[in-house]
Amino acid sequence: MRENRSSMDTEVRAAPRRHRLLRAAVVLVALLAAVLLSSCAPDPNPALGTGEDSPGFLMGLWHGIIIFFTFVISLFTDDVSIYEVANDGNWYDFGFVLGAMISLGGGGAGARGRKKRR
Repeated sequence: MRENRSSMDTEVRAAPRRHRLLRAAVVLVALLAAVLLSSCAPDPNPALGTGEDSPGFLMGLWHGIIIFFTFVISLFTDDVSIYEVANDGNWYDFGFVLGAMISLGGGGAGARGRKKRR
């Protein structure tokens, strides 16, 4: 009976150690993912605002809306790209992301919970 009790004590002591190791592994993976994702962050745009009439919010919105068609065309030609590099900055980016969400269907409908039937 005493042997059985000591093995149970060892198992109880090992459980918190496993939880600490698991927690450390999760934190390590999260930090590694953050470093990898931040290494993909783009640099500032050197062509920002260099054109005479740089595209702003409305052109970004339009480019976001037509993103699918532009992507397909860009696969076959080097003259078309899905994103205008020489743009006005943050407002163009906001319009582009908003247009892409509209075009690709990202947004609120998927976040809504399912209706419960009674």
